[in-house]
Amino acid sequence: MPSPQFDPTATGTQGQAIGNLITRLLSDYTGRGPTKARTHFNENLITIVVQDLLTKGERSLIRDGKQNLVLETRRAYQQTMGADLTAGIEEITGRQVIAFLSANNLDPDLAIETFVLAPQNDGQPPPAERTRD
Repeated sequence: MPSPQFDPTATGTQGQAIGNLITRLLSDYTGRGPTKARTHFNENLITIVVQDLLTKGERSLIRDGKQNLVLETRRAYQQTMGADLTAGIEEITGRQVIAFLSANNLDPDLAIETFVLAPQNDGQPPPAERTRD
């Protein structure tokens, strides 16, 4: 059941829940989760920066010059995880996710997981239905 209200300024409980979700799903899908996750909010955007997430095998591939293979594999994981990540964010925030974007960097070892949330209308009609004075 979705949370009744998402507060983008509250990095406490919801931020921790989002960081835990990302860490758990990355671990479930790749066999190793990040050691650090930091959640950043604004009105319609959530970005999680994760660090130290490469597996031993991926680090070995990078050492052997196969960085592109590691990045392609990470992109495949992210596409596969997208539905689970999105569903988790929607449950925690009570908001609809309209876009999920993800990127990895190898040196330093970090990634970002970004979710764009549908705008809230705060009881106002959608912009197309508003009249101009």
